[in-house]
Amino acid sequence: MTDYTKLDAWIDEHFDEQVKFLQALVQVPTDTPPGNNAPHAERTAELLQDLGLVAEKHPVPAQEVQDYGLESITNLIVRRNYGAGGRTIALNAHGDVVPPGEGWTHDPYGGEIVDGQLFGRAAAVSKSDFSTFTFALRALEAVAKPTKGSLELHFTYDEEFGGILGPGWLLKNKLTKPDLMVAAGFSYEVVTAHNGCLQMEVTVHGKMAHAAVPETGVDALQGAVHILNALYAQNIEYKKVTSAVEGINHPYLNVGRIEGGTNTNVIPGKVVFKLDRRMIPEEDPVQVEATIRRVITESAAQKDGISVEIKRLLLANSMKPLAGNQPLVQAIQKHGEQVFGQPIPAMGTPLYTDVRLYVEQGIPGVIYGAGPRTVLESHAKRADERVSLEDLRRATKVVARTLADLLV
Repeated sequence: MTDYTKLDAWIDEHFDEQVKFLQALVQVPTDTPPGNNAPHAERTAELLQDLGLVAEKHPVPAQEVQDYGLESITNLIVRRNYGAGGRTIALNAHGDVVPPGEGWTHDPYGGEIVDGQLFGRAAAVSKSDFSTFTFALRALEAVAKPTKGSLELHFTYDEEFGGILGPGWLLKNKLTKPDLMVAAGFSYEVVTAHNGCLQMEVTVHGKMAHAAVPETGVDALQGAVHILNALYAQNIEYKKVTSAVEGINHPYLNVGRIEGGTNTNVIPGKVVFKLDRRMIPEEDPVQVEATIRRVITESAAQKDGISVEIKRLLLANSMKPLAGNQPLVQAIQKHGEQVFGQPIPAMGTPLYTDVRLYVEQGIPGVIYGAGPRTVLESHAKRADERVSLEDLRRATKVVARTLADLLV
């Protein structure tokens, strides 16, 4: 039996070091787009080396990255082998993040600490779990000293674009095949299922003309508005569909970006918009995409002179629980309740994550890490993203205890 109090004590003794490690990670930008993430991987490898951990560097070929729409990706794997037999457990966190945007009252790359919270882009999702997983590993080796199985840290850089060149690339190239995995978290719960996501780019073509003679053109923006109204009307129907997975409600469609036109005195000849369709685990992605394409093309056909091009940008399948995840779920729930002093439910989330890529390869996985009580509390993808240092400390203890239970 592991003496969990000794694991906890080691983490407490090294917590200042862990916080500095996280600050150093936050201070290297990884805005995606544009997606120049290799420098952060280099810095992470340096920081790990300082802790005596060797990170394998796996750069994705430059042309493959550029064709994907990013600038650079180097994924990292730290492998720790403890002996023959036992499980191989992977811990995955992603370093790429959305750009900071406006409205910050703290430097998004400062790692500033105020009132027990560390501020910065990716402070919560998910550079925090670079530190959670690294220091849980260190505590495990210092105290529990496992003699069987192995542990891997996967620090990857393609979650924002879907994970294909992150964990997907490592798995496709057979660089890893763990028995169990834990991915970076964003709430107190242990997450066992999540939504899927379909993202599409729609180009609406009309005919550009001088605004003084509008009848000589075809307004692509008016065509786009007609299509958008038809798409948003689908949300009324989506709200009638309820998922059976706790924590997941109903499907939803959002248009997150629109651009077009050349000047205020010109009838716009082209408008481009990008949509995001969240799919509950019960939905068929093929049917979802077919329905959206039909709504768009039928709406466009109702406007004379309007034509459309539809391009799929991302298809991320939903994550459904694999039966083999129970050892992870049970250990995290047990230690989470002991450390946090409250029950830790197992549930779904409306987000989509990299974990699905492991699960699709038959690797049972869950999502757990240094999240707040809710995603909203972390300000993830909003201004003033932050992580509570006490949540960081406690999550590290839960992960270290869980690893001690499973690597026996």
